[in-house]
Amino acid sequence: MGYQDINAATINRWIKEEDWEWGRAISHEDYIKALNGDWDVKLTPGKFVPHEWFGDFKGKKLLGLASGGGQQIPIFTALGAECTVLDYSDEQLASEKMVAEREKYKVNIVKADMTKALPFENESFDIIFHPVSNCYIESVEPVFKECYRILKKGGILLCGLDTIINYILDENFEKVVFSMPFNPLKNEEHREFLQKLDCGYQFSHNLSEQLGGQLKAGFILTNIEDDTGGEGKLHEMNIPTFIMTRAIKWTTHD
Repeated sequence: MGYQDINAATINRWIKEEDWEWGRAISHEDYIKALNGDWDVKLTPGKFVPHEWFGDFKGKKLLGLASGGGQQIPIFTALGAECTVLDYSDEQLASEKMVAEREKYKVNIVKADMTKALPFENESFDIIFHPVSNCYIESVEPVFKECYRILKKGGILLCGLDTIINYILDENFEKVVFSMPFNPLKNEEHREFLQKLDCGYQFSHNLSEQLGGQLKAGFILTNIEDDTGGEGKLHEMNIPTFIMTRAIKWTTHD
């Protein structure tokens, strides 16, 4: 079993046994609000994504990349997008199916591992919505390359990104205890720490990987916003530990 399968099984368990926040599907009432233009979504734990980052949804083909759970995709569908969701967690995808059946709309549900080539044709989507999730994979630059490939020219990539701050500190967020990069596949201390906290396999990624990776893939970054973790000591101290980014696919032929 690869670490990706372990992470999927861990998330399945969080949803079934621990009421994981990012696995709670939206209510019927919130779906109706979205139909009436009252909506917000998150890429990172605390802040809502500015509406102007999206543009018009109607008729746009949107991919929720590692975005299962029945939280964002129902809203994008209500706003007029033609949505596909890709995730590797059965429970997250089950929530997408449940909401779609409850609200009687169509969504393309795909179970796939985002560390592999994405199962879509070139230039398939207008928007990719990618909430915080690449902390669960060892290498992020291939994901950005795949996103560039499957986006149409002028398409938008929206990402929620973890920072290394979350991986340098002890479990009480008081002392700097770990050197970077944080990689449980290569460092036994890192692996034991994650096992103790039941966090699956997680990996640090610096800004060179995450912002530089988007630029290397060909994207133009248009917006960046800091965010905190939404709770805990660092949040209370207003220390940003996440960023959300907006980038567009640009080529010399545009």
